[in-house]
Amino acid sequence: MHEEYIMDKLPPEVRADYLDRIHRFVLMDDTFMAKVFEDKKCVELLLKIILEKDLTVEKVVSQYSIKNLQGRSIRLDIYAVDSNNKYYNIEVQRDNGGAAPKRARYNSALMDANSILPGDDWDKLPDNYVIFITQNDVLGGGAPVYTIERTVRQKNNVSFEDHSHIIYVNGECRDSSAIGKLMQDFFCTDPAKMNYNILAERAKFFKEDKEGANNMCKIMEELRDKTAAEVTKKVTSEVTAERNREIALRLIQLGSVPLEQIAEATGLTLDEVKKLAEKHTA
Repeated sequence: MHEEYIMDKLPPEVRADYLDRIHRFVLMDDTFMAKVFEDKKCVELLLKIILEKDLTVEKVVSQYSIKNLQGRSIRLDIYAVDSNNKYYNIEVQRDNGGAAPKRARYNSALMDANSILPGDDWDKLPDNYVIFITQNDVLGGGAPVYTIERTVRQKNNVSFEDHSHIIYVNGECRDSSAIGKLMQDFFCTDPAKMNYNILAERAKFFKEDKEGANNMCKIMEELRDKTAAEVTKKVTSEVTAERNREIALRLIQLGSVPLEQIAEATGLTLDEVKKLAEKHTA
């Protein structure tokens, strides 16, 4: 059966725009990174270079959502588990604010909360790694990699051994070291110029192969539709709120309707209704 390609159905100007964007994508771009690192071998290479140890990745999920007990969710760029049941969250951040220390703490806590079952012993809690790959030297020390571990101050900073690890990879380091070459690849648009073949082949598939490029086009179409829906929802909400304020003002002008009832009828807060009333009588 002949496979249909969404890119062939796009208007020429949209198709050209999408293909141009795909050509300019680098691994620091969220959309492109998510697709490349769906591949276990790519994640495995990444972890081996950053952690400087051998390991085998058994599971990878990109754009993985986790909720806390209050229902607030976070989306992890890359979520992985290795053959020794160690858990990894890899975040790629262009913006310094996205790699804030408390973000690392929160991600680590949610990974822990979702890694053992009720009744399990604490010793079953797995090793947990939160790794930020940042465009800038967020911690400002000039190091290619920063490793953050808990220590006991009163015991000469001996390791606390909670098996929780936070690592920052400095994207500004692009020298001839293994990390430096990896960061070169993260900012490279041309797969032919990348250092690591595993990453280059995966990037080439999404940039130059019709099937891979079609997958990227699908994602961009979905993002466009999602953005359009969000804008429509926001505009509708703003129009509704403005309409409710107009109704509230008319009821206030009647002078016989309690403000509490106006708030209940319009969905506005009582404070909002009181402010409208104050403006009306001013």
